[in-house]
Amino acid sequence: MFLGENFVASQMPVSENNFEPLPAGWYQAKIAGAEVKATKAGNGQYIAVRYDIIGPTHQGRVVFGNINIRNPNPQAETIGRQQLGELMRAIGLESLQDSDQLIGGNCSIKLNVKDDPQYGPSNEIKGFKSMNGSSAPSPTAGATAAQPAAASTPPWMRK
Repeated sequence: MFLGENFVASQMPVSENNFEPLPAGWYQAKIAGAEVKATKAGNGQYIAVRYDIIGPTHQGRVVFGNINIRNPNPQAETIGRQQLGELMRAIGLESLQDSDQLIGGNCSIKLNVKDDPQYGPSNEIKGFKSMNGSSAPSPTAGATAAQPAAASTPPWMRK
């Protein structure tokens, strides 16, 4: 299809994006996307989550993570559901029926750097906690989970 103009590589802007993994540690993040996808084998599902780093360093970087919600391997499913529970408690979400409910949530994520022999080094999310730095409340800590600040409340939760 005709582009309507001539693009010249030497005149194109140079990206400042750095795709190296972030150093291991805790980062504040905002959930910018969450989508349910089928596993490669087609016999399970996971939530593909996009986290935009908002601080204290590396603002603007993006990290992706997958959370198993259905898997024929019971251990993989249990681990995924534990991760989902940690994430929900960290963002103050008591129940979840739609992956879109995660979008807009803020939390701290713990990153690790893993070295994949096929793809090289990449980040892996190893934990979640609330933005105030405290551990995520347990499901029995109270009748209701803390709600995110109004400014970070996803649009579907605002009245």
